[in-house]
Formats: sequence, C-alpha cells, structure tokens
Amino acid sequence: MSGAELKASLSLAGIFALRMLGLFLILPVFALHAKTLPGGDSAARVGLALGIYGLVQACLHIPLGMLSDRIGRKRVIAGGLIVFIAGSAVAALAQDLNWIIVGRAVQGAGAISAAITALLADLTRDEHRTKAMAMVGGSIGLSFALSLVIASPLYQGIGMRGIFWLMGLLGCGALLVIVCAVPSPAAAKKSEAHFLEVLLRPELLRLNFGVLVLHACQTAMFVVVPGMLVQAGQPLANHWQIYLPVVLISFMLMLGPMLAAERAERTRAVVLAAICLLLVAESGFALLVGPEQGAGLLAVAAALLAFFTGFNILEAMQPSLVSRIAAEARGTALGIYNTTQALGLFVGGAAGGALLKFAGGQAVFEAAAMLLLCWLAVAW
Repeated sequence: MSGAELKASLSLAGIFALRMLGLFLILPVFALHAKTLPGGDSAARVGLALGIYGLVQACLHIPLGMLSDRIGRKRVIAGGLIVFIAGSAVAALAQDLNWIIVGRAVQGAGAISAAITALLADLTRDEHRTKAMAMVGGSIGLSFALSLVIASPLYQGIGMRGIFWLMGLLGCGALLVIVCAVPSPAAAKKSEAHFLEVLLRPELLRLNFGVLVLHACQTAMFVVVPGMLVQAGQPLANHWQIYLPVVLISFMLMLGPMLAAERAERTRAVVLAAICLLLVAESGFALLVGPEQGAGLLAVAAALLAFFTGFNILEAMQPSLVSRIAAEARGTALGIYNTTQALGLFVGGAAGGALLKFAGGQAVFEAAAMLLLCWLAVAW
C-alpha cells in the first residue's frame, strides 16, 4: 500500500473504532443498569433500548450512502458524527429508560458506516482494498474486545451517564479525525451495477444474511450473559477478569484460521468452521443457563471464548469478502451489508429481550442456535 492508502485506511479504521467503542461499551453492563431506572423492569424495553440503534441505522444506511455520492463522503460522515454526539447527550441526560431509548435512536440516525466504507474504496486501489477493509473489520473487533474489558470498571467509576458522555467525546474524536486526517478523494466513483442487481446477487445475499445473524446473536447474548456471570459468583465490577483473558486468547486463536484463509485459499472452509464455532458456543450457553444451573465461571468463560473466536474471524473477513465480490459496486454493496448488520443489532436486542421476558434465558440461546443453523445451511 502507498503512504496515502495506508493513512486513509488507518484513519478510517480509527473513526470506526472510536465510534464503535462508544456503542459497544454499554453492552456488558446495560441490562443490569436498566433495572435501576424507571421502566427498567421490562426486559422487552431493555432489549429495545439496546436494539433501537440498529433499527434506525438499518433505515438510513442506504439513503445516506447514496447521499454521499451526491454531496461527498466526508460531509455525510461529519454530519452523521454530529448527530451521534447529539444522541449521546440525550441518553446521558435521560432520567428514565424511555429517554435512553430516544437517545439511542438519535445515535442510530448517524448512520455513516456505508459512507466510510465507500470513502475507503475511493481512496484505495483494487489490489489493496481487501487489506483496507480487513483493517476496518479488525478495528471493529478490537473495539468490541476492548469494550468488554473496560466496560465494567468504567461503569463502576463513572456510571452509565458517564459512559454516554464518553460516547459523545469519542464521537468528537472521530469528527476531528475525519476533518483533519482523512484525505478527500478526487471524485466519488459511480456504481456500474443496478441496485436490485447488487441486492439480489446470491453471493452477497449469503454474506448479508450472515452479518444479520452474527450481530443478532451478539446483541441477544448480552441481554443474558451479564446476569449469568453475576449468578455464577462474579460481581459486575469483576467481569473484566473474565472478559480480558477470553478476549486476548480469542484474538490469538483467530490468527491461524485467517492466515490459512488468505494464503491457502480456504476462505469458505474457515467461514463455515467459524459459524460452527458460534453454534457450539450458543448451544453451550443454552445448557449453562437452563433450569439445572450450577455451571461455574470456567464453563461460562469457555462458551465466551468459543463465541468471541468465531465472531472475530467473521467480523474481520466478511467485509473483505463483500468488497471482493462486488468489485464494480462496492458502495452499494457495502451500504446493503451495513444495513443488514444494523438490522441484526435491532433484531438481537428486541427479540432477545422479549424472549428473556416471556420464555427465559435458555430460549434466547436456543433461538440464536437455530438462526446459526440456518446461516450454516445458507453459507454451505
């Protein structure tokens, strides 16, 4: 990669990382915090608060991606970050769960993922674009991992209100990066494919369905897992003692499969194996949260390790696959991909909360396992 390509890739990956870190920080602690708020006794509403961000994003990724073709990528990205900062302030000032839901919805209106990936495509050559997309995917995975480690200590130190203010500060940092560090492309590249052609392409449909399932399972899991850890004897303040070793080991375990996928052209095998690993993790959680509970922290940590290893592999590889398959229409394809990703966040939060309320934690993981079986069949 040239110096300009490397700078653009690292800067845009940094914007993703700053913004996603702010969003991921609430996942490990929000379900427990919500019980202290007016209206927080409803698991369905807690799930809605987690998932509404994804629903709003799902509605706006494609329109804002198309707008970036008309007025410029950087303008859309900067505007979206300002909206995200405003939503963080609304959530930080909220006095009950309903206003937090409003704040999360406003955060979601800053739907800039498609514009960022389209800008990355504008600023990199074809032979280096997969590396650039992998940097962005890796930055999301790293942000998620870091959030799991620091969320509980942050919550103990500054509370949920402080975490929402921190989201706004991270958004300000991302705004500075897009204004000061990211170069402007000469001109936005026009898509050569019709929207419906890209939408209905079988290879992309499989990847879009996959990212929806991946993020639905991720969000639904964190409706239940914090309570499981507390029940297993790990107070909320010490959850990082489980997350930190699990996250570090999962990143070490993902390197071998990813290198094999690139060097030995075994991408399909690695993707299928990662989905199977997620299926094993969700099945394990379903057994651990069942009526005959008694599983210790080691068993919960083992299920978390399996999940994070598979999640990190897929989170880094799938955007690269989309950019490779849709070489002539990357902006459109990535807009659709990000839309289904955001929809997965909403489905996971809303459905996970409803299932927990009406059927219990075991049903949450059983539903996730069934979704993963469907994904495995589609990917196969």
